[in-house]
Amino acid sequence: MKKLNLLLLLIITLASCSGNSQSKTGENNRSDNKLKRYDVKSGIVHYKTTISGKVMGGTVKGSGTESLYFKDWGAIELREKKSKQTTNVNVFGMKQTQTDETHTMDKLDNGKSYSVDFKEKVIYEGDDMAITMMKQSGTDAGKAGKDMLKSMGGKRTGNEKVLGYNCEVWSIPGGKEWLYKGVVLKIDMNVMGVRTIQEATSAKFNVSVPDSKFKLPDFPVKKMNEMMNGGQMKDDMDNDIPDDVKKKRGVEYMKKMQNLSFEDWKKMVQAEDPDAKNISDEELRQQYDMMKQMMKLYKNK
Repeated sequence: MKKLNLLLLLIITLASCSGNSQSKTGENNRSDNKLKRYDVKSGIVHYKTTISGKVMGGTVKGSGTESLYFKDWGAIELREKKSKQTTNVNVFGMKQTQTDETHTMDKLDNGKSYSVDFKEKVIYEGDDMAITMMKQSGTDAGKAGKDMLKSMGGKRTGNEKVLGYNCEVWSIPGGKEWLYKGVVLKIDMNVMGVRTIQEATSAKFNVSVPDSKFKLPDFPVKKMNEMMNGGQMKDDMDNDIPDDVKKKRGVEYMKKMQNLSFEDWKKMVQAEDPDAKNISDEELRQQYDMMKQMMKLYKNK
């Protein structure tokens, strides 16, 4: 059920850009052009996840835990997730049971992304596309995140409390999510008959987060494929290039992505993430369409 986890991750990622971006006064002034992903400076959140439903004439059931650590308004963030899922299917009278255990760790560091593969014992390093584009084009992270949710059919329906925190409640295709200052505290999704509920069991904000919480395993690091930009966006991030030039190049890159065919996009994704080869074209097409929607939101920024 990797495709369900990928869809859930995509929705959480979009929601994580729902905080306001740059403030012009006081402590929130971001003259260094860093994104403010959340409306809270730091946080430690622990979640539990339950999965249940019917699929392929059988049943699926699972559970898991996740920990979120962030500081600098979300510019630096680490998520670690452990889960176990059992699928029972009946194919032509033959019963089969499959149990999958996953352990993932993902880190963001000012636009740079790190994904840990515990099976292969390797860390994949790359540039987070959404964050890089927003930084280069000058797009407001909060507005972009909520515009994207709306483009997917999302609608804010009110406010409810989770762990005592007053959250915005958003209705999205297939479910609902609860956001506290841009941080997802709960999400309830029902996709293809499988219901996934992820809910915070504890949350602390504006606290000191130890550096040890952002440490990655001592695995070798491999850089992800940069075939679509030839390293141009990396150069823009690393070098002392004027902001107007960065914005122009960011817009040009987004136009290139907007004109990218599904087949070329599919090749790029599968080159960067081998697991994507196990995802159906239908699911990849849905993600591609979401990417195109994102490009439309940004292209005139």
